[in-house]
Amino acid sequence: MRRLHACLSAAAAVVLAAAGTTALVAANASGATPQDALSNRWYAAAPYLMPLDNDPPDASAIMDATGLKAFQLAFVLAPNGGGCSPTWGGTAPVSSDTAVKSTIDAIRAKGGDVSVSIGGYGGTKLGQACADAASTAAAYQQVITKYGLHAIDFDLEEPEYENTAAIKNEIGAAKILQQNNPGLYVSVTTAGTADGTGWFGKQMLLEAKSQGFTPNNFSIMPFDGGFNGAASQTSALTNFNSILQSTFGWDEATAYAHEGFSGMNGRSDTGEIFTQADFQTVLDYATSHHMDRFTFWSINRDRQCSPPDNGGRTSGTCSSVAQSDWDFAKYSVKFAGVTPPTGTPTPTPTPTPTSCKPAWNSSTAYTGGTEVSYEQHNWKAKWWTQNEVPGASTWGPWQDEGAC
Repeated sequence: MRRLHACLSAAAAVVLAAAGTTALVAANASGATPQDALSNRWYAAAPYLMPLDNDPPDASAIMDATGLKAFQLAFVLAPNGGGCSPTWGGTAPVSSDTAVKSTIDAIRAKGGDVSVSIGGYGGTKLGQACADAASTAAAYQQVITKYGLHAIDFDLEEPEYENTAAIKNEIGAAKILQQNNPGLYVSVTTAGTADGTGWFGKQMLLEAKSQGFTPNNFSIMPFDGGFNGAASQTSALTNFNSILQSTFGWDEATAYAHEGFSGMNGRSDTGEIFTQADFQTVLDYATSHHMDRFTFWSINRDRQCSPPDNGGRTSGTCSSVAQSDWDFAKYSVKFAGVTPPTGTPTPTPTPTPTSCKPAWNSSTAYTGGTEVSYEQHNWKAKWWTQNEVPGASTWGPWQDEGAC
C-alpha cells in the first residue's frame, strides 16, 4: 500500500541460532557502538522515515521540535539484480552503507533510536529471493548486527504477500530473529481493508499461527482501500481485532494488546484525505483500547506542500493538507507517552479442547461450513472439498478450529 517508494547460507543461520546471538553482542563484535534500547512504546510509535529517498528531513531537528525519539527506517529489500543479501531500496548494500548509519548515529546521539522496516510495497523482498526461512533470517541478521538494532518491522504487502513461499520464509525468519535476539521488538505490518484485512492478510496470520510465531503486534494500514476518515479506520481496527481473536484464540484485550495501526498522513495514494483531526480520533481509539502500536507513513511527508495544493496530488515529500511541519509526528509522541495498563495481557494458551466432530473421510464430499475432526483437531470446510487432507496446506480448504 505504500506506493510512494520507489544471502548468507542456511548453515550460517543455524550457527547464529546455536550461539544464541543477540543484536548487542553482534554489534560489539562488529565494532558498532552499543545502544541502550528505548521502551517498546517508542518503537511502537516510530513513524516511517526514508533515509535515502523522498527528500529526507533532518531527524535531529524533528526530535528537537517535537520530542520524538524513534524512527522506522524504510525499506530493506533484496538486490535489484538478484541475490539474498540486504540492501536499502534494492540498490544500496547494507554491508557497505555509511549514509544510513550516519543518520542512525545522529539520532542515537540525541538519545533516540531506530527500527528498520523490511519489505514495503513493490520491489523484490528477501523472502522472495532467499531459499528458505533460515537464509532469509541470516540476511536480516546482517541488518540487525550492522546497526545494533533493538526493533524490526516486517512490512508484508503486495506483491510479496500473494506469494505463499515468500510469506512462509518471512514469518519463519521473523520467528528465528525473535529467538536469536532476546528482547527484539518485532512488528508485522500488512494491508488494511474495511473488514480488517483481506484474504492474503488473513492467510499471513494463519501462517504465523501454524509456525507458532507471535510478534509484538500485527498492524494494518487502513488507507488506499476506499476509506473515508477516522470512523472508517477505527471500524477496520475493530474488525481486525475480531480476526486476531478468531485466528489465535485470544480474548479481546489480548488481541488489542497485539494490534497496531499504521496510517497515512494527509492525502493517500488513492486520494483519501486524513487530517490531524482524524489522527487524533484514531489515537484516542488506540490508547483507549490499549493497542500496541500507532505509526504512520511517513515523516518525509509530514510538512505542507509548497505551494499548498489543497489535496490535489499525492507526494512523497509533503502531505497535501494544511499543516505545520511535523504536526503528525506529535501524535506519535502522544502515543509513546501513554502508559499502557499494568499487566498488559499476553497471548492466552490454546483453548481447552472441545469435543471432536465426526471424523474426516477421504471419500466424502464436504460443503462449505461442514465440520470434521482429524488428528485431534476440529476443522471447518471453507468451500466444497473432497479427498483434501485437513491441514495439508495452510492455503487449503480446511480452517483449523483448534484441538479436540
